[in-house]
Amino acid sequence: MLEGIDVSLFSLSYYPDIPEIVEDGETFLDNALKKARVVSAHTREIVIADDSGIEIDFLGGKPGVFSSRYSGPDATDESNIEKLLMELKDVPLNERGATFRCVLILYKPDGSFESFEGKWRGRVGYKPAGDKGFGYDPVFVAPEFGVTAAELSPEIKNSVSHRALAFAKLKKSLQEKVR
Repeated sequence: MLEGIDVSLFSLSYYPDIPEIVEDGETFLDNALKKARVVSAHTREIVIADDSGIEIDFLGGKPGVFSSRYSGPDATDESNIEKLLMELKDVPLNERGATFRCVLILYKPDGSFESFEGKWRGRVGYKPAGDKGFGYDPVFVAPEFGVTAAELSPEIKNSVSHRALAFAKLKKSLQEKVR
């Protein structure tokens, strides 16, 4: 338990003058670390930042770090999904393995940081389903539930997703430090 420790969390909307951060790293870690450094330099606070995306086995890990801009510079969730489904159109279900990956950074103003990674295995379905979530959720089939991530309730998704797993590791690390 974190008794006696006062923690306040603020979203980026609390800091409207943070400069735009270009995600040009080669890895999720690169991008998460860049976001954390920029925000921490601006706020002089401890920062939690992440980068995440989907890696498709059949595509050698693509789109990976390019997940949000997979279909080009003006990509939308819909155009990214459309491109992905086109690339997998003749691929059988057993070869459509996918991993949602999240790298989370806890960054301190002195430049030190810790990273935490979460992975969620599944497969890419043949067509979008569901209206909850964002990104590739409508085509990411979670085998433990037999439905897409976009069909899961937020409570379930937020307990099993790649981000949930990364945050659970962060929480455990913080609890160990205050014992």
